[in-house]
Amino acid sequence: MDIDLLPAVSLDREVDALVIPVAPGPSLDPTGSEVDARLEGALSAALRDADFSGKVGKTMVIPTLGRLPVRRVVVTGIGDGAPTADDLRRAWAVAARAARDAGARSVVSAAPPTGDLGEERAYRAAVEGVRLGLYEFLEYRTLDRPEKRVERFDIAGESDAARRGLAAGEAVAAAVSLARDLVNQPADALYPERLAAIAQETASAAGLECVVHDPAALQDLGAGAILAVGKGSVREPRLIHLTYRPRGTSRGTIGLVGKAITFDTGGVNLKPTGSGLEHMKSDMAGGAAVLATMTALAALDVPFTVCGVIAAAENMLSGTAFRPGDVLRAMNGKTIEVISTDAEGRLVLADALTYTARQGAEALIDLATLTGAAIIALGQQGTALYGTDQALVDDLVAATAWSGEKLWPMPLWDEYRELIRGDVADLKNSGGRAGGSITAALFLREFTEGKPWAHLDIAGPAWADKVSDYAGKGGTGHGVSTLLAFLERRAAQG
Repeated sequence: MDIDLLPAVSLDREVDALVIPVAPGPSLDPTGSEVDARLEGALSAALRDADFSGKVGKTMVIPTLGRLPVRRVVVTGIGDGAPTADDLRRAWAVAARAARDAGARSVVSAAPPTGDLGEERAYRAAVEGVRLGLYEFLEYRTLDRPEKRVERFDIAGESDAARRGLAAGEAVAAAVSLARDLVNQPADALYPERLAAIAQETASAAGLECVVHDPAALQDLGAGAILAVGKGSVREPRLIHLTYRPRGTSRGTIGLVGKAITFDTGGVNLKPTGSGLEHMKSDMAGGAAVLATMTALAALDVPFTVCGVIAAAENMLSGTAFRPGDVLRAMNGKTIEVISTDAEGRLVLADALTYTARQGAEALIDLATLTGAAIIALGQQGTALYGTDQALVDDLVAATAWSGEKLWPMPLWDEYRELIRGDVADLKNSGGRAGGSITAALFLREFTEGKPWAHLDIAGPAWADKVSDYAGKGGTGHGVSTLLAFLERRAAQG
């Protein structure tokens, strides 16, 4: 699908659908008022008859019945007051989907309201919404493939700010879509070696540096935790290191670290039937988010050096798998007593965090589908956020004002560290069910080399079982938009 700008909406141009933003009341913008006048009040009458609320996420498709070259009007609610970025993202996502479902191939949209966002940000949010709302993962569908598809989507606007917003929106949406594609891939097609190859291909296209550490290199690095998790699979583990360097002088180095367990059986602590094992291909969503984020940095002109490090392994059950009771030695020399082989994500992250800290990163952020406890605490949409640096935590929370993703700061109570103190080793890899998300974060803190660090437990929002405004079922790409907004926020702070 092509998305572009056009100078203005013309009601005399043949097009399958016209998108108009509508506030509660309903209140029509100038384009809507012109349509209403040409239809002799039929548009406003239809909205009144349907009691259209104008709330964000609500749409209505109104045929023009040949009275205009525009075949149908799609009204989309933008809510009361000045819309937020996520209001516009949602509004244009559901509008694009409604137009597609009504059979539209060509769509024209009125300009998004700028409100407090400014023109560039408003267009960026609308473009992100269109792209993400129309996202589909169809690679393996051979029967009943959807036939309805939007081929062109034009938005009124021709300023430089609108064009910058269009370009940024395309870059961010492409990154989120890449993360979704990776999470949606079946595990027999996406395993550590293949993920490393995709990272290399992606790095080449995006102008990134890429180094892949195979098992021999991991042995040389002393990455005993990653190696242990990967022992049970014929698919050997990899540590993937991507580096972005800005065009100008770098203002510092930030490390992004992602857990990528390409399939998680639980190992010897085998996951029970009915535990959603078929979705365990999504246990690499943190790594997918890091890889995807790296692809958009140049387009957003991020002024930092960014290290994207992905720890990839399969946690399988076999005669070579690691066992409960085993003692591992991590890259930083600390020893770990294995309590549960199903607490493997924190093990691969342990080595990845140490590795990233030693690359010169001045701040670390990791993303991982780490604990069911985070889902119990915050539900399917909430990310549990832990950190050792309040400014880092505050900036991540502030970034969600743009991304619309839900982060909630959680405590790192030092008293709970006793729960992960080892009996025969330095640490245990599980502190039990109570406070499980907290003790997992405390475990990770042991491997951050004292650097400012934040941990995002995305176990809930990384995968969706139902369609939302701009995400379908499956991988959501959660975290990408927040990371990019965080980096932009830091850049704007000077």
